[in-house]
Amino acid sequence: MTTAPVKSSPLGLTVLALLHYRPLHPYGIQQLLKQWGKEQVVNVGQRAGLYRTIERLQAGGLIAVRQTERDQQYPERTVYEVTDEGRAVTREWLEQMLAVPKAEFPVFPAALSNMLMLDPGEVAPILERRAACLAQQRAALEHALADTPPDLPRITMIETEYLLTVVGAEERWLHGVLDDLREGRLTWSREMLNAFGEASGGAEAGTGAGAEE
Repeated sequence: MTTAPVKSSPLGLTVLALLHYRPLHPYGIQQLLKQWGKEQVVNVGQRAGLYRTIERLQAGGLIAVRQTERDQQYPERTVYEVTDEGRAVTREWLEQMLAVPKAEFPVFPAALSNMLMLDPGEVAPILERRAACLAQQRAALEHALADTPPDLPRITMIETEYLLTVVGAEERWLHGVLDDLREGRLTWSREMLNAFGEASGGAEAGTGAGAEE
C-alpha cells in the first residue's frame, strides 16, 4: 500500500534533520530543538504540534519506530528513526525551501494593509510598541551571536544571522514610517479615502461606458 505524500513544513524538516543526528523520542526531539535554538525558526510553542508532526511523518513512511524505552522514572517512550525515504525527502524539502521563495502571509503585512481603519495619530504609538519589541529581538540576536564560541563553525548560526538582518531591516523601515507619521508626510483621513474611492469608481464607470459604446 502506497502512502500519501507528506506536505513539507519547517517543523517537519527540522524533526527529520534531528533524526539524521540520532534516533530520538519526542521529548528528546523537543530538548534538542531548545538546545540548538531551533525555536527561533520553527513553531514549537505547543507540544501537541510536535506530536502531530511526528504522526504525519510516520504515516508518510518518512520515520519509523526504532524501539520503545521503558524506565521506572518515566512513562513509556517511543524512539523514532529516519527511513531511507525520509532521508531522500529531507534533501528534497531542504533544496526546495532554500531555492524557491514561498508565498507566505505573515500577520504584520495584513495588519498594515488595514491600518487605514485607524487615524494616523492612533497608529504612531501602536507602531512605537512594535519598534520596542523589535529592538529587544535585535538585542537578543546580537547577544546570541556575540556569545558564539570563536571556533564554532559559522554555518551553525547562519539562521541567527539571517534573523538579525531581517529584524534590523524591519526596525529601520519602521522608524522611517514613524518619522513620516510624526512629520505629517504619511497621513490619511476618511474623507481623503472616500474621495479617492469615489474618483476611482467614477473612472472605472467611465471606462465601462466607453467600452459599451
